[in-house]
Amino acid sequence: MFSTLPQRAATLIAQKPRLCLILLCLCLWLPGLTTLPPGDRDESRFAQGTKQMLETGDFVRIQNGAVPRLKKPIGIYWLQAPFAAVARATGIAGSNPIWPYRIPSFLGGLIAVLATFQLGQTLGFSRQKAFLAAAFLASCALLVVETHIAKTDAALLATTTIGLAILAEAAFATPSRAAALGFWAALAAGILIKGPVAPMVLGLTFIAHSAVTRDLSWGRRLHPKTGLLLMLVLILPWFIAIEISTHGAFFAQSVGDDLAKKLAQGEESHGGVFGLHTLMLPFLAFPASVFVIQGLWAAIGARRERATQFLLCAILPNWLVFEAVPTKLPHYTLPLYPAIMLLAAHAALSAGKPPKWLHWLAAIPLAVTALGLTTGAIVLPSYLGDSTLWGLAAMPAAALIFFWGRTAPLRTVATSIALYAVIIGLVLPATSTLWIAPQLQSALSQFAPNRDPRGGDIFAAGYAEPSAMFELGTNITFDDNPDDAAFNLKNGHMKIAIISDRKLHDFKADCANRKLRLTQGPTIEGFNYSMGRRISLTLFARAL
Repeated sequence: MFSTLPQRAATLIAQKPRLCLILLCLCLWLPGLTTLPPGDRDESRFAQGTKQMLETGDFVRIQNGAVPRLKKPIGIYWLQAPFAAVARATGIAGSNPIWPYRIPSFLGGLIAVLATFQLGQTLGFSRQKAFLAAAFLASCALLVVETHIAKTDAALLATTTIGLAILAEAAFATPSRAAALGFWAALAAGILIKGPVAPMVLGLTFIAHSAVTRDLSWGRRLHPKTGLLLMLVLILPWFIAIEISTHGAFFAQSVGDDLAKKLAQGEESHGGVFGLHTLMLPFLAFPASVFVIQGLWAAIGARRERATQFLLCAILPNWLVFEAVPTKLPHYTLPLYPAIMLLAAHAALSAGKPPKWLHWLAAIPLAVTALGLTTGAIVLPSYLGDSTLWGLAAMPAAALIFFWGRTAPLRTVATSIALYAVIIGLVLPATSTLWIAPQLQSALSQFAPNRDPRGGDIFAAGYAEPSAMFELGTNITFDDNPDDAAFNLKNGHMKIAIISDRKLHDFKADCANRKLRLTQGPTIEGFNYSMGRRISLTLFARAL
């Protein structure tokens, strides 16, 4: 693999693989990180929760406006808070306030990539295979997206991958006491970030490997008594505090409502049939699609090899659980990608050749994803009315990825840098129609330059996306009743009304009934992708 690279690059990778992986991640993930506006809906909800912690000084409870947000534990908010606080104090994110909240996702992805390299080495893979697996993970479409979103999943991936690497060390050797306790610290961090996912992934891996090897004794190498005590010391203070402060509402909502719904039925229209995650895998693993399919195929024949056996124990039982859960979102299976990418790298650099039919079958998702990303980059801005031609620059990169994506893994990874830079770094930020809240912020700065930065003087009717609260202020009022907007303007409770096209006629009629004279401001045209429709928002103030 390295022989096909320029000599200096091959030497640098061979001598300093971790440094090269860090540089690769920077090249892959930095484009768009600071320029993409806040997204709806999860990203803005998580960032808003952190923002309110800094505003109120309450680092136990999670709020979105006046509404408690009790679906996830505190971990990601604590991780985001210091970066957001520094950004607020220094003003370095004035033009796009969301990006400091994304830094934990970026760092989580980076830690996961480095831990994947370590996991490969621990399992006895060559340095080349471990490096390629980490590079596959860094460049896979799913992780590239998650590192650009201020939410839990990239940070969770860091904890589960560290846990797998230490678990593998316990299975194949004897980890130091510090490393063993690091396993429990990683598990505690995973629990604080996303509840039961990390214990499930690592627990099922341990159970499956113990069953296959018919040996439970290796678990003692993790110092379970001391480790469990450490884990409880790390997680219990917040869980006790949140139960007291919410009078028991946190567990009632997060476990009894949110988790129970996910297990019982497809929550929030995110349901899917058994097997959907399997169908999505080669598309989400792009550009390593071909090698992932070949790796899983080869693993069946090599299932008695110790390293392959451990990776299959990490993948299969957890994958079955994710498939069995009715609620299915693409990022659910992300904690299993390090193991999958190690199998892919093992197959890519092994001498054996897959059957021709499998090779060409595996090329289909590669071609479809490359074509889909390129077509979207060209067509989407045009469809939305944004005049950007940057999407055309994605065509040569996508063509090269398809050409190299079946035989030249490192060239494929390197070329994906250009593809992602065009789509995430250039096309999406320039497609302004998608980003309604920043347009509102810009319009308000002109129409009402002295408005309350906390949003306490703004009333929005017909538009209530979380990004608007994050951008315009925590105290913004969302209400679908346009008469309430007219009442608040008339009585001076609010200074500005943001009215959607669906509420505009009723609002003007209500204002006329109340003999309220208006000053009309600019109109914002956008595409609300959360609702899947175009929307028009007009600003109003009471005429003086």
